[in-house]
Amino acid sequence: MSGEVSEPIKKCSLILKNAKSDTEKFAALFMVTKLIKSKDCNQAGKRMLFDAIGFDFLRKLLTSKDVPDDCPASVYQSVALSILSCFCEDEQLATHQDMLDSIPVFLGIVSTCDDDEYDDNLIVINEAYQCLQSISLYETGRLALRQHDIITKMAQIYTQRSFQIDEALTLIVTLVARFGANSWGNDPKLFHALLQRVSLDFETDHAERKFELADMISALLFHCRRDLVSRTVQDEIWPQCLYKGVSDILTSKIGKAQRDPALKLAANAIDVLGIEWTLTDTENPKKFFLLLLQLAAIEVRMQMDNKSFNQCMAQADLITSCFIILELSINYMATDQLELDQKDKQQVYTGLKGAFSAVLSVLVKLANDTRKDRLQKPEKAFTYAMVRVLTAWMAQEPTAMKTQLGKVLPFLFKLANESFYESRDYRIAHKADNVDDHETQPPADVLRVMLPAICHLVVEDEARQIFLREKEEQVLYDCLLFHWSIAHYKKPPVPRAERLKRMNEPDPELTGRQLDEMRDSRTAIVSLCNILMNITVLEAKLVEESALFAQLLRFIFENLPELKDTPENLVLHGHLAVLGLLLLKQQASKIKKNDFSICRYIQTTIRFLWDAYNIDESNDPQALVVSLAYKEHWFEIMELWFLGMQTMSGILKLIPWISEFAIESGWAEGIVETLRKVKIGTLPPNVKLAYEDFLSQLVDANPAVAAVLKKADALKVADLLHREHGFGRELANETATNYLAAFRRCPDNPDMALVQWRSQLWYDVLPATHQHLATELYGRWLEWRYRYLALPDEVHTMLQTLRLQYLLGIITNGPTAAQWEKIDRLALNKYFDCILVSSDLPWAKPDRNIFYAACHYLGVPPGQCVMIGDKLETDIQRLSGDRTMDDVPEHVRPDATVDNVLKLPALLPPSTSFRARGNGAAAGVATMDERMRQQKTTRNRAAQYNRILPEIPDLYSKYLNLNLIEN
Repeated sequence: MSGEVSEPIKKCSLILKNAKSDTEKFAALFMVTKLIKSKDCNQAGKRMLFDAIGFDFLRKLLTSKDVPDDCPASVYQSVALSILSCFCEDEQLATHQDMLDSIPVFLGIVSTCDDDEYDDNLIVINEAYQCLQSISLYETGRLALRQHDIITKMAQIYTQRSFQIDEALTLIVTLVARFGANSWGNDPKLFHALLQRVSLDFETDHAERKFELADMISALLFHCRRDLVSRTVQDEIWPQCLYKGVSDILTSKIGKAQRDPALKLAANAIDVLGIEWTLTDTENPKKFFLLLLQLAAIEVRMQMDNKSFNQCMAQADLITSCFIILELSINYMATDQLELDQKDKQQVYTGLKGAFSAVLSVLVKLANDTRKDRLQKPEKAFTYAMVRVLTAWMAQEPTAMKTQLGKVLPFLFKLANESFYESRDYRIAHKADNVDDHETQPPADVLRVMLPAICHLVVEDEARQIFLREKEEQVLYDCLLFHWSIAHYKKPPVPRAERLKRMNEPDPELTGRQLDEMRDSRTAIVSLCNILMNITVLEAKLVEESALFAQLLRFIFENLPELKDTPENLVLHGHLAVLGLLLLKQQASKIKKNDFSICRYIQTTIRFLWDAYNIDESNDPQALVVSLAYKEHWFEIMELWFLGMQTMSGILKLIPWISEFAIESGWAEGIVETLRKVKIGTLPPNVKLAYEDFLSQLVDANPAVAAVLKKADALKVADLLHREHGFGRELANETATNYLAAFRRCPDNPDMALVQWRSQLWYDVLPATHQHLATELYGRWLEWRYRYLALPDEVHTMLQTLRLQYLLGIITNGPTAAQWEKIDRLALNKYFDCILVSSDLPWAKPDRNIFYAACHYLGVPPGQCVMIGDKLETDIQRLSGDRTMDDVPEHVRPDATVDNVLKLPALLPPSTSFRARGNGAAAGVATMDERMRQQKTTRNRAAQYNRILPEIPDLYSKYLNLNLIEN
């Protein structure tokens, strides 16, 4: 019987046990080969022999250096390894603690494979590898090998040695298959070095080993730290070696046995390196891309066309690899970065259509199969892979194969929903595990990858009705809540007992995995918003009556204002804001005015719409441009902005009291003020129309708006022309706008008085029948202009207070007459000790000399002055192009910024001297201090506009020589 021990084994075991010394036992070992036949060696017999030999004796043989003079240096090790390699096929022996404790000895032997000591005893090294391989077959052994950092040691052997390195690579692949990406540390150098060596071997080998290496490289790539590798691979050359090796295979006449490993390797390569890896050939980059795409499409069709689900499962690994190639290729072609001619496009479309027809046919069969609800884990994974690649195609070709798709769509929704809830529950349960564990991955979420395709599907009537029949909107709402909990990260609450202790501790940094999840959840919410927007627009009646959509609107009201104002949240912010507007429009009848949450939501939404455009102060102060914060993402939110403006205009008709927010926030006035500055003809027509429609609806919704907007002088004059002089509204607005454009181009003329010049500007823009109104219009416009520019009382009070403690000065850029008119009409003279206008001097801001001139006139060193400005570009350093504060040199960056000028006094350093405030001063009699500080201005220094004054000293050199300028 198999459990019985043969007599020869019993006899040898007895001899071994009775050995009185190591020498006798060593001699007895040679009797084993004489007395025992292979047929006698069953499991029980092997264990009896091994117990008789004993690990203590074998350990002595492995580690002993006391070798007889006439014996090879490795003779004892050779005997011990021969025994161990025979017996360690048994799990109990391979995972015996003494066996595991011998791992360092085995590693020491294999790491010396290139040493001269082992040139004549290669069997020893081979048997040491055999022992390590046997240990790696069992979980206990794999864990022990990992503790000894065997992956690192084997990688070093493979990259640095030349003999028996395939055994080292086999061990690496065995272990990374078990431990996954956690096999690798945070330093990618070892992985890159290993891939460089094995990829070079793969490229240059032209025997069967080439295809064995393809499988091994596939495993290494599949289990690598993808985020780390993709970030650090730019300077490595192994991707080129890999490309050359794969290209050589796929462009040769090969059979299935050679093609399959190459396709699997290509799939893993593009999954890690990106689809751009296929474009490595600079001379004809699209050639290999198209070849790989066509081969993958053909393989899918061959393996799935007219096949059952079970038949496809037999080739699941190969088909899934082809799915990866197809999905990433489709997504890349959607970016239009690859230039394909019409012939290429037709071939690609034909190949893809054939492949996805085969995929759909298998899904239809599975949907009608009674076992579809009892799929095993590998079967479910393959089904999810089919759904994933199909939805990538659907997202780009939503109308393709509509009939077949309609048959299987309920089944797809069912799969997607099950996978979402399974993935969500798992991730919630493991939410506290906020470590970068690359080994454990949550269950697949098919719904997440279906979202872009669903966005297109719901536009089609038939697909949308299936969507609604399956109550998919409820699932999407649950999906939105889940992804919001990730994207809108909140640090966990600190227990009350630890709050004091942790008060001054910095917030814990988010892990790489958390950041990736937040990024993915933001993208998911954007897709969800697009789907829900389509439903809101196309199923207006449903949305109006739906409790679920009312709940969704309430969620946006309450949560959007809490979203962090960061650049990465901008696109997410915009989509939620506009979805809220669309829902608000449909459910306007249910909105209550005293609802505080809607107030905060409207304010947040106005901020998103308001900040999209601004005046280009740096390059062209008469041009309206997309703001710097929005520019990077403008392609994603451009249409969203127009939709938001249009919807906001429509809401004003339904909920007029919302207009109050546009007034209180200053948005309405801001739009008018912005449009005043824009040069005629430069405003994009669609932007102009969006603003005009909004302002028109705003005025209609709230009569009080007109009075507010008329603070802007152009509207006042336009209204005057329309109301008192019979101009049509359009002509009145055009006339006022043309005047403002001319005024901005040249606010004064050195050869004419201001009143004469500006009256002439009005004369030039008025129709011939009304040119006699030019002087009257100028007078009315000037009055309204300075009412609008007048300083608030609180600013006057602040200036009076500051003047008591500090010397104050003004530096202003602009034409002489125009700037002095502002100073006089706004009554600024009384507050300032020094007033400089750039046109009266050889310099203008931001030239440093004009600031030194102010210091010179005030008699104060620059180091004791504070400069206050409102425009970074003109006050501190002129910027060009799309630049930000980060581009400004450190030494000229502002020390502080305020969002309200009234906060300025709190930032100023305390003054050590005050102006005299005795009775004489109160009576208007200048004190000695005041008489010594008569106001210094450029008013009398320039009789002509923009006159150059050569007698002003070189102030920069003066202060530099006095060491009054800080380096």
